[in-house]
Amino acid sequence: MAEQEPEGKLRRDLGWPTATSLVVGCVIGAGVFFKPYAIYQVTGGAPGMGMLAWVLGGLVSILAALTFAEVAILIPKTGGMVTYLTEAFDERLGFLAGWMQVVIFYPSFLAGYGVKVGSELAEYVGPQFELPIAIAVIVALVAVNAMGSRAAGGMQVLATICKLIPLVLLMVFGFLWGSGGHPVVSPLVAPGLSVPGTLGSTLLAVLFAFEGWTNVGTIAGEMRDPGRDLPRAIVGGVSIIMAVYLAINVAYLWVIPASELMNLESPAAAVATKLFGPSGGTFIKLGIIVSVIGAGNGFLMSGSRVAYQLAEEGTLPGSRHLATLNDRRVPANAVILVGALACLYSLSGEFDLLTDLGVFSCWVFYTLTFACVMRLRTTHPEWERSYRVPLYPVVPILAILSGLFVIASQLLFSGPRALIMSLCSIAITLTGLPVYYAMRKGAARR
Repeated sequence: MAEQEPEGKLRRDLGWPTATSLVVGCVIGAGVFFKPYAIYQVTGGAPGMGMLAWVLGGLVSILAALTFAEVAILIPKTGGMVTYLTEAFDERLGFLAGWMQVVIFYPSFLAGYGVKVGSELAEYVGPQFELPIAIAVIVALVAVNAMGSRAAGGMQVLATICKLIPLVLLMVFGFLWGSGGHPVVSPLVAPGLSVPGTLGSTLLAVLFAFEGWTNVGTIAGEMRDPGRDLPRAIVGGVSIIMAVYLAINVAYLWVIPASELMNLESPAAAVATKLFGPSGGTFIKLGIIVSVIGAGNGFLMSGSRVAYQLAEEGTLPGSRHLATLNDRRVPANAVILVGALACLYSLSGEFDLLTDLGVFSCWVFYTLTFACVMRLRTTHPEWERSYRVPLYPVVPILAILSGLFVIASQLLFSGPRALIMSLCSIAITLTGLPVYYAMRKGAARR
């Protein structure tokens, strides 16, 4: 007979297939379908730098995943970065990471995915339905997640399978039926463009497409064997993603040159239309919609667990309600909170603004999490480590440098709009400090 979990505790019934699908499902969302357009605009229609950026982005993500895995295994508790930063550095820093995730990162990504589904479907039903569709998608995902972790996890596995089918078809038939006469690795950039500056911009776009692999750490407390399954899910998931991204982007170029892709906001649908006709383009559009919905489900599932963790510690306003579980033993109120914020953010209708806000906000704390490995090796060498970062300390140092590059690029090299967005992100995150002190003061009085 299976061991019964104590009442009032999250159920440990998630295995590595669900965890891996959460990594793949959260990452393969909108980026692989829409970022080639932005990348080739930056390169001026030249393919080389774009392909190089996909390779470098994959390698950076692998380094980050290998580093992140040690901390996640060492502290296999629900809450992810909140718990890691609290254990390694300070409770306030851990709270700020959680506050950022609850009020910016997860809601902004969920809202962005809802907005993207709305914009895709609005082409068929009319632009006036774009916002209602976006909100309806978010509300539907809230309902599924409130039904239980198995329902949400099952949906994640199904969405992951559904999104890989059109990708596989595009890769196979793109290579079989594509002309293959278009350049893939040269030139690096169009004449007159700076190679270093272009690399920074394209790498930022690619790292958005890889965003989401850390989400699996937030459900470690619901996994049957996190010590065994979590590194397999993180490293295996990122490796699958890197292979898919490289193959699909070569397949795109096998059919349509980069000079044309730079003008196509949905390159996958354009490639499918050229290969299979109008019906093929529609089929791929449906695959894109399923992919984006699956990504939104993963972010909602993970974000609600962060809110639940903070509420259990009594550091969120309304913690008494957010820390409760429903009859399915799911933090339904935390799910509703993240969903409600996402509905509010979706009113902007700005996919790029919402996702850029989320990416910058999280990379500050990703970099600090990478530093946790070195910090904990020094402060707690006696802790048993079932997984250690290979080639320590080279891999963690490279991961930290990659994170610093992302942060500096957004603040210094991405233009006034990106700078304003980044500063707003920092300001919103820092509002968590007075919230933290107020909640702690209230708890002390009680």
